[in-house]
Amino acid sequence: MPAGTRNVNENPDMGITLSDGTRLSARVWAPDDAHVSPVPAILEFLPYRKRDGTCGRDELTHPYIASHGYACLRVDMRGNGDSQGVMDDEYSPRELADAVEVINWVATQDWCSGTVGMMGISWGGFNSLQVAALAPKPLKAIITICSTVDRFNDDIHYKGGCLLNSNLGWGGTMLSYSSRAPDPELVGDDWRDMWLERLRAEPHLSELWASHQHRDAYWQHGSVCQDFSAIEAATLTIGGWRDGYRNAPQALVENLLAPVKAIVGPWIHKYPHIASPGPRIHFLQQALRWWDRWLKGLETNVESDPDLRLFMIRGDGVVSDATASNGRWIAQDYRTAPHHDLHLSGDHLADTPAPFERIINSPADTGMGADQYFTVWPITTPPPDQRRDDAQSTCFDGAVLAQDMGIVGAPVVTLTLAADTPVAQIAVRLNDVHPDGHVSQITYGVLNLTHRDGSHTPAPMPVGRPVTITLKLDQIAYEIPAGHRLRLSISNGYWPLLWPAPSKGKLTLTAGQLRLPLLNQAPGTPVQFDPPETAPPWQTRTIREASLIRQTTFDQESGLTKLQVVDDSGEVEDLNHGLINGSIAREWWDIDPDDPLSARGRTHWSDHMARGNWHIRTETYSEMWAEGDAFHITGRVEAYEGDEMIFEKDFAKRIPRDLV
Repeated sequence: MPAGTRNVNENPDMGITLSDGTRLSARVWAPDDAHVSPVPAILEFLPYRKRDGTCGRDELTHPYIASHGYACLRVDMRGNGDSQGVMDDEYSPRELADAVEVINWVATQDWCSGTVGMMGISWGGFNSLQVAALAPKPLKAIITICSTVDRFNDDIHYKGGCLLNSNLGWGGTMLSYSSRAPDPELVGDDWRDMWLERLRAEPHLSELWASHQHRDAYWQHGSVCQDFSAIEAATLTIGGWRDGYRNAPQALVENLLAPVKAIVGPWIHKYPHIASPGPRIHFLQQALRWWDRWLKGLETNVESDPDLRLFMIRGDGVVSDATASNGRWIAQDYRTAPHHDLHLSGDHLADTPAPFERIINSPADTGMGADQYFTVWPITTPPPDQRRDDAQSTCFDGAVLAQDMGIVGAPVVTLTLAADTPVAQIAVRLNDVHPDGHVSQITYGVLNLTHRDGSHTPAPMPVGRPVTITLKLDQIAYEIPAGHRLRLSISNGYWPLLWPAPSKGKLTLTAGQLRLPLLNQAPGTPVQFDPPETAPPWQTRTIREASLIRQTTFDQESGLTKLQVVDDSGEVEDLNHGLINGSIAREWWDIDPDDPLSARGRTHWSDHMARGNWHIRTETYSEMWAEGDAFHITGRVEAYEGDEMIFEKDFAKRIPRDLV
């Protein structure tokens, strides 16, 4: 589907005034004749700054859709970018109420036909689902990408009741984003007052999130799995196997009563027309088919698409190019998919069980071979080799496969084990052992064992007494070639993905089973996608090239295993309006393999904006460490106008540990 035939006008700052007087700033692309021939509207509602933060993908996406007869609105949430007000939290009741008010306002404009869609990736994918659950009348369809239905157990804060280190990392990210100033060219002389207002109100969200360690009402809010039936909008859900959010597409397809379809590719945390590793797809064509059907009422045959279109990765090679992956597209019929059960037996995976006893006692730095929870940098290599982590884990190998095996769905592991501490965690990885010894991760799952019966009311492990737990691994589509073998790898820590349990204990494992969901491709439904098309790219001048450093070292003197990540987004000048912006994000994660209480995480963001003689920057810091009974989280924000620091603010909080 080529670019559309309607000429598009862009408004860089359409004001939307909410009922409480707060002005939100929207960047809008719409056909130039929309006031004469109204069009449906599509909303993307984010804190990530339309003027400088999401420009790259916005330019490729929204003008293209608008040229096919839509008004595309990229709105800065209150307290972010060029919008007034202050931000209080992610997915807060205020945020969702603002989005509903925007949708209702848009539907009444003379350039809008009265029907509205909502779309987004990550934050925008989350709030698309959450706003759909509020069912504003004009909202007829959504496209949600890299999102979740469960904010507690399947987001960047907790997973299986384990505290993710992304909780600190993402809190540091938002400390950076929400402390940045609006653009004076859009907001005028009020820019400095707006900036200081948001700096004074800036929360340290890592503290808030770490204070809710169980699946309480805080996390139930915005978790659409609480009531799937509330979503009436037609839902297209998209994910990627190299992303942390792999489970929402299947959950939505299985549970929504509204029209729903899912696409999952081999991608990282990116829109599928710009993601890697490939193959990329013509996402904009798929989006337009969805919008044309549900916002315009045209017949596009989307109802006949398979429920689940999945890229099944094949494990017989490595990703050597960001545009290519080994594998093929399939249509999975999840309702009748077969399963195959394997039992833990000695140190093997076998068709029949046999008595055994194995000790799980992993060093605290086990997990250095994990991918980041979600990756946004282009991928040119396969996931890290798992051999180091396997050497520190308790492993069970299957027989060499005589024929290919397609695993499609969420493997389920059942284990009988005893702990020697009341608080413990477990990480289970399903791996592909290649004939040359290389080990690829297929999928994984983690569990805080105090959450074995649910995350609403956790309970300590009964020390020394065996219990049986069930752990569902993340969704995956992966084909293991003949000649390879399956491996189940189990550790009682997974650093730096998870914050460790407070004491170094061990687990005694005496029984287990692995249930594998197998390929059941729907007959007569070949899956193929056209290559991507986009609008012209963002026009910029590069001042500093982007770069990424990820380095693991072992400090002989201190005994610490150290991970350093330096993510430099580079610095660019917008050739249209002249704004210069750039940022550098840094993270450090240290741990002594013999002492989980040595764990420490730190972040530091530097952000710079300039135009002519106007130069501002912010420096934001976060740090976390723990004692046996408490977490300590600190933070700091510094704001500079030129070389003068005009604002500083410190955070510090001690948070009691509650079975984490």
